[in-house]
Amino acid sequence: MTEQAFDEILFAREGAAGIITLNRPKALNAVTHRMVGALQAQLDLWRDDPAVSCVVLRANGEKAFSAGGDIRALYDLGKAGQYEQALSFWRDEYLLNAAIRDYPKPYISLIDGIVMGGGVGISVNGRYRVAGDRFQFAMPEVSIGFFPDVGATYILPRLPGLLGTWAALTGDRIRANDAVASGVATHRVASARFDDLLAALRDGMPAETALARCAAPPASLSLPVGLIDRCFAADRVEDILAALDAVATTSDVEGDFARAAAATIRTKSPTSLRLALAQMRRGRDWTFAQAMRAEFRIVSRVVHDHDFYEGVRALIVDKDNTPRWQPAALADVTDAAIERHFAPLPRELPL
Repeated sequence: MTEQAFDEILFAREGAAGIITLNRPKALNAVTHRMVGALQAQLDLWRDDPAVSCVVLRANGEKAFSAGGDIRALYDLGKAGQYEQALSFWRDEYLLNAAIRDYPKPYISLIDGIVMGGGVGISVNGRYRVAGDRFQFAMPEVSIGFFPDVGATYILPRLPGLLGTWAALTGDRIRANDAVASGVATHRVASARFDDLLAALRDGMPAETALARCAAPPASLSLPVGLIDRCFAADRVEDILAALDAVATTSDVEGDFARAAAATIRTKSPTSLRLALAQMRRGRDWTFAQAMRAEFRIVSRVVHDHDFYEGVRALIVDKDNTPRWQPAALADVTDAAIERHFAPLPRELPL
């Protein structure tokens, strides 16, 4: 039975399950403001509907579950000086992320493909995160002069060791088995068994029971957490790079990993790198609500910053992949510039 539908996102109740389907496969299911509002409204309805025992989020398309928010639209708003309209998207998105985290009914995300940015916000903040065969998680915002948001300030510091700091500074991907081993995902289910899982949920089987029946045994973490912990322990990006450079001189697997990580970090916005590292360190001690309020403070400043528009221009608009960051060097990013992003707002995120 269809509850509500339009092209970008579909809603239906099937048996005991409320089914949400992201439906922008040609746009890699990028999340628009309209989708955020529709999803919030539908979750509010299903929360109080006794016929709905769980909510399932899935996506159409084989390549991406959701590659993030509709960054191009936000870029266009900012370039036109419509900052408040852009910020209204982030405000509503962050409030939706918080609502998903606190949702009283089982919220199950079936993630089979790339999940990044805004897609993470509507899935990984849910109670159950199911990784399919093509699962790839990343928070690559520092590549476009932005910062890890949608709850990353809370989520990433709670991954094993300093895995979250590595993910925030490099934007590198975490695949299905490592996602479960690290806690990004809660269950590993073969993509071919997604239909079996959905059928059980439609029939009213408790989510925990259905997931246990379909999930594969968890694998051990394959990422080099020991190396990551050694190299990403410093509180300055420059010192993290120095630690990676020291390991990069070796001709072994650790050397290869360190060289790749250092090279990747050096392509990112220096301001974004410093912001992301500050988020990782401060977020360890924050509640989810505190983290989301901090992220809204940051985005309220970033929307006026050069690097966001330059990063989107270089990677998404012109696609020349040669962003000209300002400042161009980590040493030129002042402590005051970072603290300005964390300063209280006249109108805080209402959490």
